[in-house]
Amino acid sequence: MEIPANFEFRGDLAIYRPCGEFPEFRQAVEAVAEAIRHAVTQPGIRRLLVDSSGLVGFPLPTMLDRYDMGLAWAKAVGPSSIRMAVVARPELIDPKKFGVLVAANRGVAGNVFDNEAAALAWLELPQ
Repeated sequence: MEIPANFEFRGDLAIYRPCGEFPEFRQAVEAVAEAIRHAVTQPGIRRLLVDSSGLVGFPLPTMLDRYDMGLAWAKAVGPSSIRMAVVARPELIDPKKFGVLVAANRGVAGNVFDNEAAALAWLELPQ
């Protein structure tokens, strides 16, 4: 598998900062899913930070979009024990974190934040 652009590795932490314009939300979701699939195949990677704030062009996601996102990202994580934090623009974060809940119900240890510092701090917490 080819390494997606904008990937960085720091010990057991992978950081992915995608950027680009996507006319549909599902295209942005798939770009992140590809990066997740890559991260889980890397030896020693236990944590993943995805800063999606550079993804633009799509309308605000619907609840169905958020459900599909949670499913797609959970499938990409698969049986790995990787912990995942996503940074998103505030207007894209559902107050009830529905997408996080969908992924959590499928075994993903993940969360969403509006800034990288908070996401990194969460990833540092003991499991």
